[in-house]
Amino acid sequence: MPNAKYLLIGSIEAYSGKSATVLGLSEQLKHTKLDLAYGKPLGNWVNDSEESPIDADVQFVNQILRLPENRLLPSLLTLNETTIQKRLCGEDTTDYQHLAAVQYQHSKGDLVILEGPGNLEEGSLFGLSLLEVAKIVDAKVLLVTRYKSVFLVEALLAAKQRLGDRLIGVLLNDIAPEQMQTVNTEVRAFLEKQGIPVLGTLPKNNLLRSVSVAELVEHLNAEVLCRPDRLDLMVESLAIGAMNVNAALKYFRRRQNMAVVTGGDRVEIQLAALESSTQCLILTGQLPPPPFILAKAEDLEIPILSVDLDTLSTVEIIDRTFGQVRLHEPIKVQCIRELMQKHFDIDRLLSQLELKPAVALP
Repeated sequence: MPNAKYLLIGSIEAYSGKSATVLGLSEQLKHTKLDLAYGKPLGNWVNDSEESPIDADVQFVNQILRLPENRLLPSLLTLNETTIQKRLCGEDTTDYQHLAAVQYQHSKGDLVILEGPGNLEEGSLFGLSLLEVAKIVDAKVLLVTRYKSVFLVEALLAAKQRLGDRLIGVLLNDIAPEQMQTVNTEVRAFLEKQGIPVLGTLPKNNLLRSVSVAELVEHLNAEVLCRPDRLDLMVESLAIGAMNVNAALKYFRRRQNMAVVTGGDRVEIQLAALESSTQCLILTGQLPPPPFILAKAEDLEIPILSVDLDTLSTVEIIDRTFGQVRLHEPIKVQCIRELMQKHFDIDRLLSQLELKPAVALP
């Protein structure tokens, strides 16, 4: 039986969209009837069950992909402060490269998709950086990166120098509409000339960068004052109600699906928010809203959260939550599938991997 091919999905900074790429790719690959396996050598999200060797992100991806048990590969290590401390003080002397070879080198299937660490350096302390893992299993690397500006080109050139011929392409995502033409002409042409194939360019999508109200409740340690049944609502933007009510109304009307942070005593701002495209109202200072605000929010199905924080601290936590958004909502899964179907060249990827689909792609 021929050996499986290995594709390592990497990035140059954390939260670039690796898990989303795995889901979008796998959906397209399912149509080829190729036998897929999947794993994430370096976990970074601890399960509720400490016994499980499978990273929780991997478990979520597998709920969507429904791979057989023997096609889901265990994580070797959860990367956190505790595991790093153990390594530094000599408590953990495991040879993780040997462990990776044992666990991954003879995986079954046609294609093994491995999700790499957050950037090119992460995992180096354990011998599990992106390049080290790629060498262990002889993997090709697809780099996923958010496109912020043309400065990204330098980072990709540096990555190419480090990864060499293992780098078979990049996926540029989160591209603003006004930047798309530049990316698809100048940036793409330049990278291709440098031997960096551009396999996909995905436009910015607010839904993919959104967070659920439930995630905000968790991160803010908030009390839910009403509509705990609507914590599945998705928040795409943040608004701060610190101005006068007329200015607030104009400001709110320009935004969509927002979370509004304001003081518990700013009743006129709370009312203005409830009359706008608001997904949740977050009240600071632990001051309860008047009964008519609660009643209106109940009718409009808008959760109201109360936090024991000042406005600045609340906003900082929400900003961090947006920066670390995960894919764990079905609506996001459907969205990434559609984006990848439209904007990613799966045929070119298969060609780069020297893989032939078992059936022709539609």
